Amino acid sequence: MESESHGHYISAIYRHMQVFISAELAPYRIGSGQYIFLMAIANQQPITQKELSEKLLIDKTTTAKATAKLEAEGYVRREADPADNRYQLLFLTESGHEVVPKVQEALNRVKSKSKGGMSEEEYELLLGLLKNVLRNITE
Repeated sequence: MESESHGHYISAIYRHMQVFISAELAPYRIGSGQYIFLMAIANQQPITQKELSEKLLIDKTTTAKATAKLEAEGYVRREADPADNRYQLLFLTESGHEVVPKVQEALNRVKSKSKGGMSEEEYELLLGLLKNVLRNITE
């Protein structure tokens, strides 16, 4: 008998959650690929694109595209880094500050739906196990 793969489940969960998140964030014109960047910028301003890529474990090209879209939507602005002109610092705009709580509420709804039927202890165990898997494949 072939054993089940956790990768299959992680992939399916990811795809379904992206669809759900996209629907939740559509009113704000934020795609499922941009919200993690928006929230990371909100949590650590200012931040460079390079730092953002490293923090999120996402390649620089994807980070550049996502931040450009957030900038085009008016949620993020760039300023030259006074310490090093080669880098741009990312900040939330006023619109960005206004949308972050709405995005957080939407993400909380997604999280609540995905946790359905799990105790807090079970959810914490799941997060710990997933972090172990990520650490194993990124080291």
